[in-house]
Formats: sequence, C-alpha cells, structure tokens
Amino acid sequence: MAPTRPQNLLAVGLLAVVVGNLLTRLFYADIPSLPIAAAVVLGVLGLAELAGGFVLRNRIERRNDAPPVDPLLAARALLVARASAYAGSAVAGLWVGLLVHTLPDAGTVTAASADSVTGGIGLACALVLVGAALWLERCCRAPDDPESERRPE
Repeated sequence: MAPTRPQNLLAVGLLAVVVGNLLTRLFYADIPSLPIAAAVVLGVLGLAELAGGFVLRNRIERRNDAPPVDPLLAARALLVARASAYAGSAVAGLWVGLLVHTLPDAGTVTAASADSVTGGIGLACALVLVGAALWLERCCRAPDDPESERRPE
C-alpha cells in the first residue's frame, strides 16, 4: 500500500474549507454556540494515535525485547491511520471554513469571538490528528531487511 499523499489530504481539506464556509454562511445564525469539547476530541484521538505509533514502532523493530506484531494488527493500524489522516484533513477544512466567517466579526460580536476560539482550538486539534495519523502510518512500515540490500555477486 502506498503512503498517503499530502496533496490528497490538501485537496480534501480545501474542499472542506469551501463546504464549511458555505454551510457557515447559510446556517450560522441558526446554530447554537460551539462547545470546546467538540474541538478537543480530535486532539485526544491524535495523541492516542501518536502514542500507539511509538508502541507499534517499538514492537515492529523489536526494541527492548518487545513481542512481535501480528500482521493483522499492523494492517488495522495502517487503515486507522489512513482514515484518521483524511478525516482530520476534512475537519480541519471545516474549521477553517468557520474561521473565515467568524474571525472578521470576532472583535464586535461575542458569539463570533467565542466560536473563533473554539474554531482555532478545533483546527489545531485536527492538525494534531493529521500529523499523528501520518506518524502512525510511518510506524507501520516494516524495517528494512539488510539482507535485501546486498546484491548477489
């Protein structure tokens, strides 16, 4: 499986910016204030994936007498990483779409100010998830076999 391409994540994020900004412009007056907890959830998931990446890498590289990794576990971790990278990119784009709408009014409208703070935290947490997902994906790589680097003479 090829690694996740950054340009694909960027395309998903840019599409989500457009959709998020359009939805915000259409429905912002009708939605309640955005809770900080909605923004923080992806950051917590990102930290969990980051920690999981370190554990998985240590097991794949057999550091400190770590038990071997079941290939299905590594495959599942890779799928979680890939899905998280795309989801984090999409949610980051939605937060940017919200921020494009709320930041200009944040100095004068109390709700826009509060939602801008939530949007900023949400954007940061979504980017943490994307970074952690890419790290977890990298940790799922099999170590290079030194035998394969030698060519038969």
